[in-house]
Amino acid sequence: MTKRICVLEDNDDIIEIIGFILEEEHYEVKYFKNIQDFKKGANAFRANLFLLDVMLPDGNGLDLCCELKANKETSNMPIVMMSANFSDAEMRSRCNAEDYINKPFDIDDFVSRVDAQIH
Repeated sequence: MTKRICVLEDNDDIIEIIGFILEEEHYEVKYFKNIQDFKKGANAFRANLFLLDVMLPDGNGLDLCCELKANKETSNMPIVMMSANFSDAEMRSRCNAEDYINKPFDIDDFVSRVDAQIH
């Protein structure tokens, strides 16, 4: 059974890189560029993992992470946060995600962190 990942990222270049990496690893990926679209479409996709950027055009991925963890339907869903502007410590203090990836990221490290949360 194919594992599914919802990616919330507004940068087209990063979407392309992440898409290439995850699809090479045989994940099915659904992309959202803003929180509003994510909230409309993520549940229908039935993902196994949420991969969320922090800085988004219509809000903050850390706040969304908190919302997802507070919702009984998504509270047990693994969440991996990504940011170029926040340190691990800053993200950990604001959001209870399973892991945090700093941008730019090492491809092998990125894959191993995602794999660890989804398997």
